[in-house]
Amino acid sequence: MVTIIIPALNEAQTIAQVVRYCLSQPVVSQVIVVDDQSVDDTVALAKEAGAEIILSAVRGKGISMKEGIQAARNEHLIFLDGDIEYPEETIALLAKPLLEDDADFIKATFSRNAGRVTELVAKPLLSIFYPGLAHFSQPLSGMIAGRKQFFSRIEFFQDYGVDIGILIDMFLMRARIKEVAIGHIENKSKPWHALGKMSREVTRAIIMKAMRQKNELVNLNELELVNLISSEMKSVMEDQVIHMKKMVVFDMDHTILKGSFIEACADKYEFRKEYDNIRLHEKDASAFTKRISLLLKGLSMDDLLQTATEIPMIDDIQSVVAMLKQRGYLVGIVSDSYHLITEYVKNKIGADFCLSNQLEYFEGKATGEVRIPSYFYHNEESSCTHPICKTNALRHLSKRYEIPLENSIAVADGENDLCIIEQAGVGIAFCTTNDLVRFVADGEINEPAFSKVLQYAN
Repeated sequence: MVTIIIPALNEAQTIAQVVRYCLSQPVVSQVIVVDDQSVDDTVALAKEAGAEIILSAVRGKGISMKEGIQAARNEHLIFLDGDIEYPEETIALLAKPLLEDDADFIKATFSRNAGRVTELVAKPLLSIFYPGLAHFSQPLSGMIAGRKQFFSRIEFFQDYGVDIGILIDMFLMRARIKEVAIGHIENKSKPWHALGKMSREVTRAIIMKAMRQKNELVNLNELELVNLISSEMKSVMEDQVIHMKKMVVFDMDHTILKGSFIEACADKYEFRKEYDNIRLHEKDASAFTKRISLLLKGLSMDDLLQTATEIPMIDDIQSVVAMLKQRGYLVGIVSDSYHLITEYVKNKIGADFCLSNQLEYFEGKATGEVRIPSYFYHNEESSCTHPICKTNALRHLSKRYEIPLENSIAVADGENDLCIIEQAGVGIAFCTTNDLVRFVADGEINEPAFSKVLQYAN
């Protein structure tokens, strides 16, 4: 029999379907979902579907794989992703060589265009350091199967190098390796920004394995070839980025502004106690927004704008926005604050758009009522289960401007920004104190300046 191991992080939309598929297969007697500290309903849905759950103590795919191996009751293991719709025969095809003792390690191959990192980095490097592996069509595939006795001896990388590292270790252990075609899969392409990171980590994994095997440094000729491969990858990426449609989305409070608009109002107009009480006890996003807005009742538009002008902005925001636009980016603000304020900030920094809540006014004063625009609400295309989320606004922008999500950059700081940071092509944690935000982000800026955003926006 076979154990299925599924490392998962925020896969609430698909995890139950994947678990049910696994349990429907006659050869499967155990399904383990190793959760990497998801903030959505992944764990509950996976458990309800019949999976055994492991809550990973440390984030990282390699750690999750190792924890799954340790909990597996079967000798034959299959690793699958939690966000893919698999062809019906996938598990049977991966399990067959194991059950018939025809192989010790199986790597899935599926119909799709070969990835750029595979063709420009992995295959050339394998041909240099491990010619015996250069024939594999998809050496970076994460859909694999093998014997527990072999997996238990592997050193797992914690980044994009994990899959190529496993393949190399299996090769060095002289495991019988087989590549099996499982059909067509709609696999999510890596966002453009991740390809550079992926290529570096795959390169590092291959070279580190080679160095340890040889017990010496790579020679100058090999190093020159590695530099040539890396240069070619960079050239291809830069050429593509220049011509693509792309956008950068900034949060406003504690990101563009060196503070929070609503907190500044709470202090200035003396409703801090009421505000803190609502923050502490109100968990419903819609009710929270509406209760906070009631605190502004009676304040004039001039009062609100004056308060906004008193909050300093990050010093280089205007110059960075100008540079981003020069590089072909649309630039805007997505905030759970109010349109009057985001419009002011948008005009001040020279941005192209802003999305935020709409306070209602009568004779120039806030009525305490607020309208939450429909683009914030959950819909059939939402990538998370939150009733209200900035990610839905990001998808709205993606459709409006015909810019793929993977061509977007999100810069934000708080826990309510987790989804947009994770779902954007590049998610940047800005001066955050939240460890989870740091983890899901692709990059982190710790100083109050936006110049480093330009490093991600080629």
